[in-house]
Amino acid sequence: MEGLSFQYPVWFIILCIGLGLGYAILLYFRDKTFREQSPSLNWLLGFLRFFTVTFLSILLLTPFLKSLLTETQKPVVVIAQDASESIQAEMDEEQTSSYAETIRGLASELEGEYELKQYSFGNEIREEIDFEFKDKVTNISEFISGMYDLYSNRNLGAMIIATDGIYNEGSNPIYSNTKFNVPIYTIALGDTTPSRDITLKRVLHNKIAYLGDKFTIQVDVSALNCQGCATNLTVRKVGGTDSGNLHRELIQVESNDHFSTHEVVLEADQSGVVRYRIALGEVEGEASTVNNRRDIYIDVLDAKQKILILANAPHPDLGALRQTLSDNKNYEISLAYAKDYQGPIEENDFVILHQLPSLNTDAGNIITKLKEKSIPHLYIIGNQSNIPRLNRLQDLINISSPSQNTNEVQAVVANDFVAFTIDDQLRSELGNFAPLTAPFGEFYPTGNAQVLLYQKIGQIQTQYPLLVVGEQDRTRQGVLCAEGIWKWRLYDFLQNENHEIFDELIGKTVQYLSVKEDKRKFRVSLSEVIFSESENIVFDGQLYNDNYELINDPDVSLTISDSDGKDYNFTFDKTENAYRLDAGTFSEGNYTFRAITFSNGEEFTYNGQFSVEPIQLEIYETTADHRLLRLLSDKYGGQLVYPGEASSIAGLLKEKGNVKPVIYQTTKTQPLINLKWMFFLLLILLSTEWFLRRYFGGY
Repeated sequence: MEGLSFQYPVWFIILCIGLGLGYAILLYFRDKTFREQSPSLNWLLGFLRFFTVTFLSILLLTPFLKSLLTETQKPVVVIAQDASESIQAEMDEEQTSSYAETIRGLASELEGEYELKQYSFGNEIREEIDFEFKDKVTNISEFISGMYDLYSNRNLGAMIIATDGIYNEGSNPIYSNTKFNVPIYTIALGDTTPSRDITLKRVLHNKIAYLGDKFTIQVDVSALNCQGCATNLTVRKVGGTDSGNLHRELIQVESNDHFSTHEVVLEADQSGVVRYRIALGEVEGEASTVNNRRDIYIDVLDAKQKILILANAPHPDLGALRQTLSDNKNYEISLAYAKDYQGPIEENDFVILHQLPSLNTDAGNIITKLKEKSIPHLYIIGNQSNIPRLNRLQDLINISSPSQNTNEVQAVVANDFVAFTIDDQLRSELGNFAPLTAPFGEFYPTGNAQVLLYQKIGQIQTQYPLLVVGEQDRTRQGVLCAEGIWKWRLYDFLQNENHEIFDELIGKTVQYLSVKEDKRKFRVSLSEVIFSESENIVFDGQLYNDNYELINDPDVSLTISDSDGKDYNFTFDKTENAYRLDAGTFSEGNYTFRAITFSNGEEFTYNGQFSVEPIQLEIYETTADHRLLRLLSDKYGGQLVYPGEASSIAGLLKEKGNVKPVIYQTTKTQPLINLKWMFFLLLILLSTEWFLRRYFGGY
């Protein structure tokens, strides 16, 4: 305690003493009530009253009590252990146990004098050291920056990092811009002697390919101390029917420090997530064959839409449509005539009905099936079309054509069309294209039809639609009210030496109409279909009522099954109006899942699949890098030691002399009136005086 301070001048205390003395004299030394009983009683009561009044008066001066607090903070010493697989690869069980005892002994030696913090790092930074060495990656620079964030404002004395110097994520720790001013001591693990080893160093590939396409993977091969050897690079598909080697290539190792890059072209002939295994043949005397193999996963998408051009009779329009749509690799085009067509119409994703229904071929069964299966379709009207029948089959346009006469019409792009964007060049040039042949009559858009093109007859722009699109019974449909679009394709090439304008008009129209909206009331989604084994598998779910409003009242269960038939059961968590599930991590392999819920007495299910690929970074670099550790220690003023010398670090810290405790002194000021014992002192003084006066008959 340093003492007291007052808000008012200190000499005011004299006035407080005078006030207390005057009060006591006035109350007790003129009154003879207690003096007659005992002179000492009168003096005692007078003293109590004097002390109480004086003390209360002094408290009115707002005295402050100053205290000096001293705190000693021990220096923090961090011991960090690389927990990645490459550490375990160089130690057997006995060596691991011995090494663990060495680190525990070092920790015990440091614990008394320093505030000791222990961490493991690899996939992530964790408190405590478990010596299991199961992490799939090593990121030394991330660990150093993480420690800086935690302890930059603390009395950090030193860091001790036990690792082999191999990092496969993050930047080189030597070039880290973390401004540490504490020494880093490194315990060098692993073996720096390059062994005879051939390695699949890296495999580069796209995660997605399209069914039927060819794709390339790049394979990097390295070999140490294998000069004169030869190995075979093979690629095969894993799972399902064994297809044998898809690729085989002989590699000659020409030096003891060999590196080569090889490109392999494969064909995506199977949809879904496909697992490929790239492998190198074993070399005699090789230290490890674990890094001779790598599995990759590629999501092969069957994105091709089956488009059927169904016609009443041969026509030049059919060839123009087929040529334009075939340029899109995501379309699989087929052509058929209604009178001969026998295939199941539901196998198609989009159907173009050219002059159907016609005067001689009704195609009513086919069109009814299209509506039942919600297959989007486009009508193209010609001089063989049955107009009255067409008016009854669709709800986008009504055509009043009293005769079989026709008009020559050109196209004008509607200014208010917003279903999809139209290029400015198409808007400006389409009106100059060769005229089409449309039925003579009146055209009225109905329902929710959106007009894309209007008819221009001669020099008169009419409000008769030429091309309309819309939706009927949740199925997208379109009507082109004229034939002869083959002339547009030829005219486009004549004017521009390409078919870009025609291709854009037909392509965007078909793309808009062929897109199917997901109308399912229950859906489950994943952010991707290929995960690494360190990633959590997170599902999102949505459930809709009959008005397509999101609800989440019922519970949703999920079952994940692996390739061996083992099931993992989960229940979704409910969010504000949807569902979410973090299923955690899964080991390498292919998985299927099935989600089930019940709403209004109806069962809803959703099926899907995903795959988990291994993280194999740690097995492809096996030679320890002690040079990096030495440079790291030198940069921060520490020292490199080997496991057998780990116990010497405690002595090195003392020799360094700069790992010392920090003493903090804080001055604490508080009003004296806030001390609780002051209240009880005043209470005792007043209570004692009152009791004595009452006891001796003063009241």
